[in-house]
Amino acid sequence: MSDRTADNSYRGSPKLEYHRYHSTSPVESGAVLARYYQPVTVEEPTKSVKFGFEAIRFGPLTIGMIEFDHPTRVVVPYREGYHIIAPQRGSMQVTFDGHEVAAGPTYAALLGPGGRGVMQHSAHSRLAYASVAIDQAGLDGQLERLIGRPVVGPIHLPPEMSLPAELCRSWARLFRLLRQECRNGQGLIHQPLMAEQFRRCIITGLLVSVPHRYRDELSNGARPAQPRAIRRAVDAIHDEPERPYSVADLADLAGVSVRSLQEGFRSHIGAPPMAYLQAVRLTHAHETLSHAGPERTTVADVAYRWGFTHLGRFAQMYHARYGVHPSETLRTAI
Repeated sequence: MSDRTADNSYRGSPKLEYHRYHSTSPVESGAVLARYYQPVTVEEPTKSVKFGFEAIRFGPLTIGMIEFDHPTRVVVPYREGYHIIAPQRGSMQVTFDGHEVAAGPTYAALLGPGGRGVMQHSAHSRLAYASVAIDQAGLDGQLERLIGRPVVGPIHLPPEMSLPAELCRSWARLFRLLRQECRNGQGLIHQPLMAEQFRRCIITGLLVSVPHRYRDELSNGARPAQPRAIRRAVDAIHDEPERPYSVADLADLAGVSVRSLQEGFRSHIGAPPMAYLQAVRLTHAHETLSHAGPERTTVADVAYRWGFTHLGRFAQMYHARYGVHPSETLRTAI
């Protein structure tokens, strides 16, 4: 049933899975969809139907490109998480919670957690659609990172969303890039940091694209984080300056959104978070070089020790701050 499987996992990051399936059995088709989404029933059509499925899953996010070559009815007894149904070709009637949405290339159905859902695929041959599923904790968690406070109660996404031409092209490019990266075993998506950033990008894209009760808060400028939150990030930087922090990592440690952290650093520190981190690293590197001596270490060893991964850039920043090259400091060390 499956013609290719790629499964990569990383310590401390979501498990990345990529699979491709083909089948002519409604039972097998339903079993595959249940594996990636939830229990469903693919009702047997009047004639044999070809089913194709390309799935990408990492953490709370699942993206599936689903294709049927004949009219097919898929019944979901109970929905978990959030689902965006966006046909790329053909059309389908999506029924859920008293809503009926005629989804097509410029119109998507958005299903939240709840009761039964039915997707009736059109008579157009080779209907292909993207099904994006995000579990509730994953969506709420990303929203909390963005606004810097807990999300209380359901987000209440609208049942349908118009897809302007440019948005359609943008989503198509995004998914095409993701699929290409997954198919390539050496692609950037197989790097843990890239996979995590890509996942957050897709979830954030949904949150800023559709109306919901937190939309205005996302659109408005962020309030600067309070000094106590900034102190938590500053303490983390001084405790482990060599750690490969990202802005999102520091925001999580401070318990605020990325934008709030950035505004707070500008207000209370006078520099962006990453610039402050680099300054602290440079100070440690300078102290190490000043007291080491060329017989005991090298510039590269010192740079890597304090979190600098690009030696040329490290040398430039060092020279801009201290007026000499790091090799000169090391050569004249006490």
